[in-house]
Amino acid sequence: MPGIEKLPIEETLEDSPQTRSLLGVFEEDTAAISNYCAQLYQAMQRIYDAQNELSAATHLTSRLLKEYDKQRFPLGGDDEVMSSTLQQFAKVIDELSSCHAVLSTQLADAMMFPITQFKERDLKEILTLKEVFQISSDDHDAAINRYSRLSKKRDNDKMRAEVTEDVYTSRKKQHQTMMHYFCSLNTLQYKKKMALLEPLLGYMQAQISFFKLGSENLSKQWEDFLGTIGTSVQNVRREMEEEVGQMQQTIQEIERSCDPLYAPCDPDPAHSPVCRNLTRKQGYLYIRNKTGLVSSSWERQYFFTQGGNLMQQGRGEVAAGGLVTDLDNCSVMAVDSDDRRFCFQVTSFDGKKVVILQAESRKDCEEWIATINNISKRIYLSENAEELAARVNQSALEAVTPSPSFQQRHESMRPSSKVRVGRASSISSAGSEPSPALSVLSLDALVDPETPIQFDIISPVSEENSGQSKTAAQTGRRSNPFGESGDSTSEDSEIRFLGSMEVRTAETADVISETMRQILAARAIHNIFRMTESHLLVTCDCLKLIDPQTQVTRLRFPLANVVQCSSHQENKRLFGFVLQSAGGRGNSRAVCYIFESNNDGEKICDSIGLAKQIAFHSEMDRKAVEKKKEQDKAKEKQHEELSKQRQIEKDLEEQSRLIAASSRPANPPSSDGQVLVLSNSQSEDSDAGEEGKKRGESEA
Repeated sequence: MPGIEKLPIEETLEDSPQTRSLLGVFEEDTAAISNYCAQLYQAMQRIYDAQNELSAATHLTSRLLKEYDKQRFPLGGDDEVMSSTLQQFAKVIDELSSCHAVLSTQLADAMMFPITQFKERDLKEILTLKEVFQISSDDHDAAINRYSRLSKKRDNDKMRAEVTEDVYTSRKKQHQTMMHYFCSLNTLQYKKKMALLEPLLGYMQAQISFFKLGSENLSKQWEDFLGTIGTSVQNVRREMEEEVGQMQQTIQEIERSCDPLYAPCDPDPAHSPVCRNLTRKQGYLYIRNKTGLVSSSWERQYFFTQGGNLMQQGRGEVAAGGLVTDLDNCSVMAVDSDDRRFCFQVTSFDGKKVVILQAESRKDCEEWIATINNISKRIYLSENAEELAARVNQSALEAVTPSPSFQQRHESMRPSSKVRVGRASSISSAGSEPSPALSVLSLDALVDPETPIQFDIISPVSEENSGQSKTAAQTGRRSNPFGESGDSTSEDSEIRFLGSMEVRTAETADVISETMRQILAARAIHNIFRMTESHLLVTCDCLKLIDPQTQVTRLRFPLANVVQCSSHQENKRLFGFVLQSAGGRGNSRAVCYIFESNNDGEKICDSIGLAKQIAFHSEMDRKAVEKKKEQDKAKEKQHEELSKQRQIEKDLEEQSRLIAASSRPANPPSSDGQVLVLSNSQSEDSDAGEEGKKRGESEA
């Protein structure tokens, strides 16, 4: 058989566009094989089902013929000749049914089993490895992006170590997955031949064994051919086993030798010194592209030198690459970027074109600078290029090291720690301005299609909060900048602000998920990767976003205005809430805020719901206490009025008695004592009646 194309396992670590292009050809071939194998499997399944049906029908016919003697036909009578004839037919058909059953078994074992194994095991294994490879490749790209976005101003050893470990793990995983994926694709080139030949071979052998009793000539005619095919299948199997053993051995050797190459930077610079005698170099770099007057973006491309030209090529491109700039008589030097490390600048000989690139490590950056320096001096045209490159090694070192004036200017522009802590946090990104490109997205009725998306948090900071942040920075511990006591129940979580936009309704449950989709799509379209990190403080009256560095409150959301809060159904780290506030002219507006949390977003939503319940019950308790106080005050006031009224009645009664006593004339002496007593009792009764009447009126 002709030679079989193979994927180069040795080039999996470099992951060049040429390798990806060749991988795409193999994947297209695998898809075509899968489609063709599915159609062939359906055809063979129909053969197998038809053979089973034929075997069952033959057996049923034989059984019915055997039961002829048991039938009672009104007009048939006892026909012994017919019975014996049918019994002979039943015997022959029963033997034929046995042969059909054997043929069905042979078809299941020799025809259906190989193609089923190839379809269900081998092809599905290729698809699984493809998905795992795609996931590992995406994880590696994400790790490289995080590593490349490490800020030089805010150097954090712990964060750098975590990102470096992440790059090491993802790169190792991608390399190992890619090698096993290549091995499976190479093996598939052998398996597809066996998967096509073995079922046909089994089918023909089963048919020949079925017709062998009556077709000796036919069996002799096919024996030599089938023997040749069987020998060829055995040879392919033996060759496949040898190739699989060699590929497995190669994978083991590459894994042992490439383990130090997975890290983006060498932990021991002395172990791998910088080579400054290069005249050719290739690898992945980030190139800075301007997207506006003051905004720019970084794109990862595969760069290589070709003669005196610097070329670039995308990962999925099939072409040989595009020209970036001419390196003859160009100038190259290391530059200090605000948000990127290991950057260098290439300026053309006429100074009209400037290209800023970022390498993966300092060693890679210095090697690129030395290589471009050697090419700019046209050393690659000479016969002894390495000797000439060694002579200009010193100039390459000077190009790598920034000038003293540039370094002093950079140090003078760097703010001090006190100023950085005391000043307000100004947050901005390339995509902070609302973009009209969102009109291409399919907006539902939940979201206002004309509203802009805010990707940043911009809020003024008061002097009081600034003073609190200074105090917190001086004491070295986090203080409470809100005037709240330490005993108040609160929930503090680290989150990142993704964006916010105005929505049409605040009551629909799907408005948060639709807003998440719109904001994530807008970030992907405009290449906005920067996010504002904050601490979310959940209290019983509000939600606060706090700057993690200055401890200054960026935004404050009243808890009473939070209508609903929910997390993403699949990615639980994404959550958002809808804030409804009163607008102008009595109209209310609803804004949905989307965040990403380091932990589970559902817990934050539960905390917000618990805070709303606590606030609701607290408000009810407060109202009950105020109502009880008002009732107590009313009772106390009524009691005081009753006391005053009784005192007034007592004073009036005393005055009336004094007046009555002063106005009563002296009684003359009389012999009739009984009349005097009766008059006195009448006056006392009248006085008692008046007092009772007054007392009843006062009580009424």
